[in-house]
Order: sequence, then C-alpha cells, then structure tokens
Amino acid sequence: MILPPSLGPQVTFAGVSAHCLNGHGRRILYPLTEISNSPPDTSSYVRIWLFSTGAVAAIFLIPFALFFLLFDLGNPHLKHTILLDALPCIGFGLVLAVIAGHRAVWYLHHSTDRIARAYDLARDRERERDLAQQELIKRLKEERQLAQQKVQFESQLAEYEKYAALAQLALGAAHEINNPLLGILSHLELSLRDATAEDDRIEIEQCIEGTKRISQTIRGLLNYTRPDPLLLTRISLSRLVDDTLGFLAHQPLFRGIKLEKKIPSDLPEISADANQLSQILMNLLLNAAQASPDGGSITISAQKVKFSETVEIVVSDTGKGIPADILPHVFEPFFTTKRGKGTGLGLSISQAYVRSHGGDIRVDSLPTRGTNVRITLPIRQEGHAMHEEEEVIA
Repeated sequence: MILPPSLGPQVTFAGVSAHCLNGHGRRILYPLTEISNSPPDTSSYVRIWLFSTGAVAAIFLIPFALFFLLFDLGNPHLKHTILLDALPCIGFGLVLAVIAGHRAVWYLHHSTDRIARAYDLARDRERERDLAQQELIKRLKEERQLAQQKVQFESQLAEYEKYAALAQLALGAAHEINNPLLGILSHLELSLRDATAEDDRIEIEQCIEGTKRISQTIRGLLNYTRPDPLLLTRISLSRLVDDTLGFLAHQPLFRGIKLEKKIPSDLPEISADANQLSQILMNLLLNAAQASPDGGSITISAQKVKFSETVEIVVSDTGKGIPADILPHVFEPFFTTKRGKGTGLGLSISQAYVRSHGGDIRVDSLPTRGTNVRITLPIRQEGHAMHEEEEVIA
C-alpha cells in the first residue's frame, strides 16, 4: 500500500542517492542508481547477475584450486576421490549462487520499480500542491483587489452623496438668496453715491464687499453643482494661455511674480469648452499667486502625452507648498487655508470642469518646494458636437 505524502515517506532524488522523509520529518539516505522516466535497462540487471554469480563461483573455486596446487597429497587416487566427491558439492553451490544472484537481481529490480513509482507519485502530489498554492495566491490577490475596490467605491459613494446633498442645497439657496442679494447690493451702491461722511462711506464699502463675496460664493456653488453644457471648439492652448496671462498680468496679486509659458508651437489643438478651460487656468494661477512670495515664479507648460491622444497641462509655482495632511483635501468644496480670502471652491470647480471633459487633475506638492498641478485632457471629445463658428485660431 502506498501512503499519501502527508502520511507516508516522501521521496526525492538527487544524483545517485534517494532521500526519504519519514513521518517524523527525519531524512533517510538510500544509495540508489539514478531513476528516470525512461524504461529500465535490463542489460544492467543481467550484468549485475553475472557479476554476482561469478563472484560466488570464485569464492567456491579459488580456495579449492589453491588447495590442490599448494598441497601435495602424494596419492593420485586420493586426489581423484576428493575431486569426485567435491565436484557435486561445488556444482550444487554454483547452482545455488546462480539462483541467489537471480533472486537478488529480481529483488533489486522490484525495489527500484517501487521507489520509482513512489517518486512519480510524490512528484505528482508536489505538482498538485504547487498548483493549489498558485490558485490560492491568485484568489488571495483577487480578494485583496476586490477589498481595495470596495473601499474605493464606498469612498466615492460617500463623496457622491455629499455632492448630491450640496447640489440640492446650492440650487435651493441660490434662488432664495441671490435675488434679494441683488436688491441689497443696488441699495448699497445708491447709498454709497449719496454718502458724504468718510466713516459712512467706509462702512458702506465694507457692506458692498461682503455682499459681493456672498454673490461670488453662490455663483461658485452653482457652477460646481450644475456646470453649463459643454460648448466645444478647437482651441489653441498657446493662444488661450496668452490671453489668460495677459488678463492676469496687470492684477495687483501678480506684481513681483514672474509668469512663464512653455508650450511648443507644434502642440495639437484640442476640443474643449474655452470658457471652462479659461476658468480652470485662472483658478490655478490665482492659487499659485497667493502661495508664491515676492520674486517667485509661475510656469505654465503643456505637452502631448506619448503614445496617448491626450495633452498634459502643468501649472507650477515656487511657493511654500502644501502640507501632506492637507493635500488629500484640496478638492473638497469649501476647504481652504486662506482664511477670509477664498471660498474653497476654486479647485472643486476646476475638478468638475476637467471631469466634464473626460480628463484628470492631480496636485503634487512638497512643503517649501512649491506645487505642481497636472491636468490631462483628451485631444478630441468623442460624442460631442463641435461649434466651428467659435473656433480659436492660433
């Protein structure tokens, strides 16, 4: 009976030795000839049989021959009698030697076959074990990937639920706040025109500034929660960046900051909404300017991604950077570190615009080493109508 590898001896072969592991894990060495999958060579067993028979015959005959050669019995009749009596015994011994040699060779052959079958069985079981281990590792990897995807989906679901609640809040608040706010702003502007005292004018100007801030926040909410439909045109990024930089270069916030553009002349035009893309660039440039010190620099570069029908736009600054604990939250609505100077919707709106184009936006930053914002946009928008009359020509 052949036992399974987990219960019986486990056999491995290396060179001309067979190593068996018994049930207690101890290694036993059996000197054997090398076993292969080829059919056994019977001539080797015949040679072993003849050699063993010859050796036994030599053991019987050599002492007998030496006895007659070295000792002189002096009586020929006695020699003849001893030879006649000894020859049957010698012959019987030779027959026994032949039978014993044949039996030994048969036992060796049978034992070798058993060990070879045990080796084949052990190899098959080892192969099955390896396949089972590979399958187990594969399933563990699949389960790990499924767990990661589940966490991502749950995070996205929570984010979508938050955005849906925010959208409902924004749409409801916009109609309730925006119309009365316009009336308040008009009344304040009329009051400012009629005011003569300096203290009254300062107080009214502060009220006007706060009212405009509220209106800007509501407009940002509406743009974030309900972006306008895409009006696609063929856009030259070089021309669009020039127009954006020209509009912002004279703003007080950009004084003392060097603005650079690095866009190759052979960059292909892209299909995009010019207004939304311009708003994205303005938001990123304003954030970069607010984070840059006097004498800093802001660079806008663009290039076609190799082996892909996309372009990458990078806005880099030499500002103070973003701490690692804040970086994961930069795209959250109303999240801002500029107390009293921002609504926290600039990057959120930019992300919504980029996603509406089928693109991606990500932020890389290290404290004291500046920030890089990378935008990837497809060159062509599949499934959207083009407005050729609004084409931007370089």
